[in-house]
Amino acid sequence: MIDVIISATTWVVPVLLAVTLHEAAHGFAAKMFGDDTAQRLGRLSLNPIRHIDPIGTILIPALLLITGAPFLFGYAKPVPVAFQRLNPQRLGVVCVAVAGPLTNVGLAILSILLMVWLPSFSPAVNDWLATMLNQSIWLNCILAVFNMLPIPPLDGGRVLTAISPLPIARVLARMEKTGMIILIGVVFLLPYVTEKLGIYLPIFQWLVITPARELVHFLTAIII
Repeated sequence: MIDVIISATTWVVPVLLAVTLHEAAHGFAAKMFGDDTAQRLGRLSLNPIRHIDPIGTILIPALLLITGAPFLFGYAKPVPVAFQRLNPQRLGVVCVAVAGPLTNVGLAILSILLMVWLPSFSPAVNDWLATMLNQSIWLNCILAVFNMLPIPPLDGGRVLTAISPLPIARVLARMEKTGMIILIGVVFLLPYVTEKLGIYLPIFQWLVITPARELVHFLTAIII
């Protein structure tokens, strides 16, 4: 049991840091552009409890961990942002959106640096730290790539909305409520159904895992 708990912490710590700092970054960026909604609602915080989503932060990562999935994925409660209060609005939307993924890239870079500078402890502690930092690198790169997919309400979708001409932006904005359902259907359910039919369609691999792998290799190459 102790071994299981120790192993779980190598995922739990990176997940909590990744999703908490990702959401907090959105709130801090929004405040810089004139919207203090997150601060007024107590979400401008580094306290993980304020950002935990029961399904995205606990249930989904736990199921992936239990089932031995080759990657871990999760998300937190979105930080509330009144985009109409941002000034200038379009630049504000872009900066607020990219603040989260950029924070994940920053955490991946920090994890790589810590791997390089890992001090010498006992072999057991070193193995635990190395495993946790490796998980952090991959998790943060996966989150950064996934969130930058150009589908509302993901961060990439909000960037696309902000830089698009008004008629297209209106269409994209209306996808905020249905975009996640479409995304889950295309990225997760469609491959599951097609696999049952004998068709291999690794959409998540194509859209997220492969680009995340390239991002890991790129960051590792420039740092090491």
